[in-house]
Amino acid sequence: MSIDKIFSELEYASNHPKELMKKYLDEGKKVVGLLPVYTPAEIVHASGMIPMGIWGGPVEIDRAKEYFPAFACSIMQATLEYGLKGSYDGMSAAIIPCMCDTLITMTQNFKSGVKGIEMIPFVHPQNRKIEAGVEYLVTEYETVKAKLEKICGHEITEEALQNSIEVYNEHRKTMMEFVELVPKYLKTVTPYKRNAVLRSAHFMKVEEHTKLVKELIEELKAMQPEEFDGKKVLVSGIIFDQKEILDIFEENNIAIAYDNVAQETRQFRTLVPEGKNALERLARQWSNIEGCTLAYDPMKKRGKMIVEDVKRLGLDGVVYALLKFCDPEEYDYPIVKVDLEEADVPHLYLEVEQEGGSNEQIRTRVQTFAEMLA
Repeated sequence: MSIDKIFSELEYASNHPKELMKKYLDEGKKVVGLLPVYTPAEIVHASGMIPMGIWGGPVEIDRAKEYFPAFACSIMQATLEYGLKGSYDGMSAAIIPCMCDTLITMTQNFKSGVKGIEMIPFVHPQNRKIEAGVEYLVTEYETVKAKLEKICGHEITEEALQNSIEVYNEHRKTMMEFVELVPKYLKTVTPYKRNAVLRSAHFMKVEEHTKLVKELIEELKAMQPEEFDGKKVLVSGIIFDQKEILDIFEENNIAIAYDNVAQETRQFRTLVPEGKNALERLARQWSNIEGCTLAYDPMKKRGKMIVEDVKRLGLDGVVYALLKFCDPEEYDYPIVKVDLEEADVPHLYLEVEQEGGSNEQIRTRVQTFAEMLA
């Protein structure tokens, strides 16, 4: 398959999750929605059902205003808006991790407003480095597993769970290989195309996505590394997937060479560790995640990790994409800012949200950043 054809398929999947869900339902499969951020897709996969990410999207917020205050994060507002309008109709369940105040309230808002889709909540322990935290998360996963078993109508076996972990670890390795390859091919892998590869992973069957990305990697490796004459940046935040904004970066000859984004690399850079019990392995993965706003870190490693990647890859700067009204991200920014300044790494602070609107202010800020880096 040609590289253009591979990108086309991944872009389609990235932009048309509802059509993909209909395809899965027409095949007789049950679909389970996974809300952000670290929701255990392996348990759903082991059940034989299809896990699909739910990350909101561009929509005018109307009915969700009856449930959320105006200062709630736009991903949750958009997600609920889509749910209230029937976009998720056909899903058997939605799993919601209670990782922040808005996600906690989302559990009850979803349960109250979105009919016909079972809501399955669970809680990640924030004190996650101790054995009690691992044990607690195992019990949470056991509850999720039991509820999924009622939906799929059969036991989710240990063998199936172990197999699903290996399938997803293979996908993680493949995605990290792609991400590490991108800086060598920044003319071909534009900001929008890069995001489409990563975003489509939330909607496609994992085996199909792994296969396509492996083909893409082979096509890229067959090419000569490209000389990019613009500026290369790392993006950090919760989500950064709006085509209009990604195109603004391309217009200003700024390539997104790497990321520290919750919807992107943070989803797959941490493998599920080896172990005898599948749910314990999944719980220990949560213990091993680093550099994320939503994973409690008293050492605040995120900024230093970003600086390390910038230096390692020879990048020109960082874009801190703050999701509007996201308290954890707002708390992190001053600390990350200090780390960047101490390392003499230029950075651009952008406030983003999913509700539609003008991007002219962002365009001006990106243009100014491009001139500053020149």
